[in-house]
Amino acid sequence: MTWRAPEINRTPEPYVGDERTLLEGWLDYHRQTLLLKCAGLTAEQLKTPSVAPSGLTLLGLVRHLAEVEAWWFRENAAGETVDYPYFTEENPDADHDVRDADPEADFATFHRQVELARAAAAGRSLDQTFVEVGPKKRTFNLRWVYLHMIEEYARHNGHADLIRERIDGATGE
Repeated sequence: MTWRAPEINRTPEPYVGDERTLLEGWLDYHRQTLLLKCAGLTAEQLKTPSVAPSGLTLLGLVRHLAEVEAWWFRENAAGETVDYPYFTEENPDADHDVRDADPEADFATFHRQVELARAAAAGRSLDQTFVEVGPKKRTFNLRWVYLHMIEEYARHNGHADLIRERIDGATGE
């Protein structure tokens, strides 16, 4: 039987709540939107690039956002040492190289990275600051991470919408 990306029941975006509830709710909404754009597609469809010369794919977006979750929430905000599933010094863009990728495993990795990101943020104040890992050494707070992640997903969900429309004509939501 051919593996297909699982169907998803997206939780509606929040309209009322305290700041943390709204930030977490909107981030979850966008996480689920990405998965919704992939739902029902086969491995080959998930690996279908947008338009030449771009190699951007839905699976590449899933892999990329798994690593972004680990980078901002785990490595930066929580100070964890992270073994990235795709990134290497030799191939920093390996998340987008899906030629030999296993979509079922990549979706499991995405879900695991989201779970670990949630755990890394749990109990931390939105005002907690940290210095970015790497050469830039910029100072951020956890609130900024949530806002950035919502923006990151929203931007890539726009890409995902166009890629999905190219694959099978599905649009919206």
